[in-house]
Amino acid sequence: MTKVKVYSTPTCPWCTKAKEFLESKKIEFENLDVSSNEEARNEMMEKTGQMGVPVLDIDGTIIIGFDQDAINTALGLEKESISSASE
Repeated sequence: MTKVKVYSTPTCPWCTKAKEFLESKKIEFENLDVSSNEEARNEMMEKTGQMGVPVLDIDGTIIIGFDQDAINTALGLEKESISSASE
């Protein structure tokens, strides 16, 4: 099974979009709130060298920001039309 971690904050709108996208694909993920979880924040910084969120770790593939194509590729999913996913 694919292991997915989402490093996010509660006030980040792109984090919400990334999590909603994963949920729409029925992908289970671990949500790590880097605003309150120092260990997760440090882990994210070690992996990316930066503090921006969202960061997705999909089986070791790091994706910074909400990039649907990169997420689909990392998950082995087919591309879908941007119009249906961006509404």
